[in-house]
Amino acid sequence: MNWDIVQGNWKQFKGNVKQQWGKLTDDHLDQIAGKRDQLAGKIQEAYGVNKDEAEKQIKEFEERNKDFRAH
Repeated sequence: MNWDIVQGNWKQFKGNVKQQWGKLTDDHLDQIAGKRDQLAGKIQEAYGVNKDEAEKQIKEFEERNKDFRAH
């Protein structure tokens, strides 16, 4: 997954993120703004998981969304 594309199309993409990680608020999503490292940090905070678990979840999410194309 190309996170540069995700950043550039964050408004369209953040719904996918919200669906996956429902504990993340709109404020969290605005702070993340398509940045992978920010997403990992917010997942750790919201779900109380360590960095490795957050990375694992993001990798699984990337695989499921690898065909994302901006509209």
